[in-house]
Amino acid sequence: MSKINFNYIKNMGLVILVGFLFAFSNQRNKTRKVSAPKISFLGENKLFITEANVSKLLIVNQEPVSEQPKEIIDLNKLESALKSNPMIKQAEVFMSVNGALSAEIEQKKPIARVNTKVSYYIDDEGGIMPLSHNYAARVPLVTGNIEKNKLETVYQFAKFADEDDFLKKHVIEIRQNDDNTIDFKIRKSDFTVHLGTLKQLKKKINNFKAFYQKALKDQILDTYSLVNLKFDKQVICTKK
Repeated sequence: MSKINFNYIKNMGLVILVGFLFAFSNQRNKTRKVSAPKISFLGENKLFITEANVSKLLIVNQEPVSEQPKEIIDLNKLESALKSNPMIKQAEVFMSVNGALSAEIEQKKPIARVNTKVSYYIDDEGGIMPLSHNYAARVPLVTGNIEKNKLETVYQFAKFADEDDFLKKHVIEIRQNDDNTIDFKIRKSDFTVHLGTLKQLKKKINNFKAFYQKALKDQILDTYSLVNLKFDKQVICTKK
């Protein structure tokens, strides 16, 4: 009669018990409900879309993602739903082992506002961004001959202005003329600045800055109706 190996039986029992507990825990984890999402906004632009707006995009089977079983959540689909919103530049969705859902949102940055029959923003990548019901950005108005599929010139100047401390502070309106040249207006001044094309843009703007500082010092800014930067080697002014 063979001797019973109690250690072997004990070890097998432990293996079966651990396997049972793992299977039970795994099944329980799959059916665990997802908690209400924790939403974080990255970067400086946090005002155009709210947490409530984001939560409405986190939908599974036409129901809010919260209280849904963890096993049916597709994080890629949730990210795609968030990125489909025209206010959102980038989005990432995470879920912890215990079903805690987190979303990190980066909103788009508007650099100009087109003021035509249909108003919208131009963002810092040249895309179109709708106006927000939550917040109005303080950016230059874009007027003149504007079409959605021909925004490149306006975008290039608006981008340049947004990245230049002087222009960002002063420019309030950008006008695109019929010949695709650019005019702009500055804060607290009546004159129009005719930039012309974007060729030699940096040099033209440096010329304008020098003119502005001198005219401001001499207190003669209000005497001009037009400042012409069309020629990159000189600034031509027309008095009122």
